[in-house]
Amino acid sequence: MPASPHSVSRGVRNPGSQTALRELNQQRLVDALLGSGPMTQAELARQTGLSTATVSNIVKTMAAVGAVETEPTTSSGRRALLVRLSNNGAVAVGIDFGRRHLRVVLTTLGYDLIAEEFVELAIGHRAIDGIDRAAVALNHLLEQSGVKSTSVLGVGVGIPGPIDQRTGTVVQGAILPEWVGIHLQDLEERLHFPVVFDNDANLGALAEVTWGPHSMVDNLVFIKIGSGIGAGLVLNGRVFYGSVGVTGEIGHETVTDHGIVCHCGNRGCLETVASTSVMIDLLSRRGSAPIGTADIVRNALAGDSATLRVLDDAGAAIGRALASVANLINPEVVVVGGPLAGLGDILLRPIERGLVRHAVPTVGGATSLVMSSLGDRAEALGAAALVLQQPGIRNS
Repeated sequence: MPASPHSVSRGVRNPGSQTALRELNQQRLVDALLGSGPMTQAELARQTGLSTATVSNIVKTMAAVGAVETEPTTSSGRRALLVRLSNNGAVAVGIDFGRRHLRVVLTTLGYDLIAEEFVELAIGHRAIDGIDRAAVALNHLLEQSGVKSTSVLGVGVGIPGPIDQRTGTVVQGAILPEWVGIHLQDLEERLHFPVVFDNDANLGALAEVTWGPHSMVDNLVFIKIGSGIGAGLVLNGRVFYGSVGVTGEIGHETVTDHGIVCHCGNRGCLETVASTSVMIDLLSRRGSAPIGTADIVRNALAGDSATLRVLDDAGAAIGRALASVANLINPEVVVVGGPLAGLGDILLRPIERGLVRHAVPTVGGATSLVMSSLGDRAEALGAAALVLQQPGIRNS
């Protein structure tokens, strides 16, 4: 079995010596790879502040003992060497809970996806029932993949609602009211593993700067458009949590003073005019057959005029709300994710129109708007990345 990356540096002996400095530099590379996933040597140099020559020498040493793996790649049109932590058998678990589904993924230290399972849930399901279904799916994945439970570093969980980081509790405003009051301990007791959890939009943002193509982006907004609408914020290279952990609640920005009452208690929130639940309700009025988000994507791609109109109106409203966020934090990139990611430009165009119209011209023109390349598994991958970034695994 390859050596664990965590066995390369086990502490600093004789601080100030060449050996101590080399061990510290090795640990800086390990921390960078755990936090951001596979990177080229040039990217590692930029992230750690080490010289390219130092990084190259450390990578050669770590590769020789099996702590990292390398492979040729291209970066900015030039040949480069991609570096990832070797798989020592340890895995991280990511679970994404939605209103109608849950997804479980298993990943390695090197950010390789081993296996995943998607489970449909009944609308209005009890939180505890959903957690129990996730436990069954996780055990099935571990058995199917031949992974022992002792190899699980921890479980990351994404929840569609705000979480008070002070208490580890889901609070009012969640798109799943059945989850309000659920505590971290409830998850650990039923999943039987150490658990870390976060808002699903935050995890989508984390996924984009680890699994996605934006690892070197310092300021990014990930907006998830689903039954609810939330934004994850990456500021200065870190997910931003504010004072209590409730941030990015863009779905509860008021877009019409005389709109309908939202489940949060306010009136005219963005979610009441642009969520997938609203789209489904509007489009279901045309016939007796119920539709879902997959039908919205399929019908839009087929050119259905009613679907396109609903998406255009929703996109413009979302873009207007995003303009307020962009004016405030001036992100480099806004990534659109969620179950409608397959729409591509059909959804991006009206969002961009609303963003550019209502943002300060300099900000609107400098903000790149893209669809997530991770599709509807972004939040689960972000949950796994959250596990890999926990300080505790450095000694596992």
